[in-house]
Amino acid sequence: MSEPVGIDPSDWVCPLPLRETKRIVLGHGGGGILSEELIENLFLPAFGSSGGPARDSALLEVAGGRIALTTDSYVVNPLFFPGGNIGDLAVNGTINDLAMSGAQPLGLTAGFILEEGLELEVLGAIAQTMGKAAAAAGVGIVTGDTKVVGKGGADGLFVNTAGVGVVPEGVRVGPDQARPGDHVIVSGNLGEHGVAIMSVREGIDFGTTVTTDSAPLHRLVAAMLAAVDTPNVVHTLRDPTRGGLVASTVEIARCAGVGVELDEHLVPVPEAVSSACSFLGLDPLQVANEGKLVAFVDPAHSEAVLAAMRSRPEGADAVIIGRAVEEHPGMVVGRTAFGTTRVIERELGEQLPRIC
Repeated sequence: MSEPVGIDPSDWVCPLPLRETKRIVLGHGGGGILSEELIENLFLPAFGSSGGPARDSALLEVAGGRIALTTDSYVVNPLFFPGGNIGDLAVNGTINDLAMSGAQPLGLTAGFILEEGLELEVLGAIAQTMGKAAAAAGVGIVTGDTKVVGKGGADGLFVNTAGVGVVPEGVRVGPDQARPGDHVIVSGNLGEHGVAIMSVREGIDFGTTVTTDSAPLHRLVAAMLAAVDTPNVVHTLRDPTRGGLVASTVEIARCAGVGVELDEHLVPVPEAVSSACSFLGLDPLQVANEGKLVAFVDPAHSEAVLAAMRSRPEGADAVIIGRAVEEHPGMVVGRTAFGTTRVIERELGEQLPRIC
């Protein structure tokens, strides 16, 4: 049989199989193993990318320095939840993706996919919240786009954002930069955003109101980077959104080729979140956060960085929860208060879909 005209067999690519499914499932958007396989085995081969460190934003070399560029889409359900809505979530989330590369944001874009029948009052409230969040963060929403789809085509409202920021000279932050000996620091209580979403989505009363932790982190990151004069003290930053702390640390361990040991009894989880997760059968370490970060920091300077974090309201409850080690590279191990250990792995899909 002759070869198709114009096709060179040497250009053929046979991507790895995407498990035993021929259709997208909710788990593909959850930040777990299915998400990783979709990106590595479908998108990267299609886009001609060689992969590289998994970052929240891409670093681009430009005349005079480096910029960070990121994009994200928000499909959270419901649109409004305790402490916020899809608007400020989109602003804060985009800023944080830039901050995790050590960048200070310059501007944001906002694209709206609106469903026919959406109340203008709802859209107006979300737009006002976005504007206030951007102003509070000192970042402008500089351009945007609006599209409308038929009823049933967008579940009310979806938001797509992009952000661009400048990376200060000498800053080298990335998931591949973590080193054995690094201290692992989280900036505060975990699991609040995911539980806040679940409480209103499912109409569950946990006896108290858990509010989202959604907040911009670029000022906290700037304080961390300025904590000491020594360069490259903060090696890795990550905001533990989808998949929570577990997904973030597993990705870093594999990207940097280090082992990670977490002291689980030191991880700050509010009692309300812990109780809610026990009731729902969830692991709080895999529940999403939208205003927290996890950092891998040179142990010789971790106390100075920790003090700088605690001087900011976004990092007032920061704590060291573990370390990077040479043993078991690419693997995360949890140590309990009883001295036992367990291997920590991501979920195949996600515990809580559509939380951002």
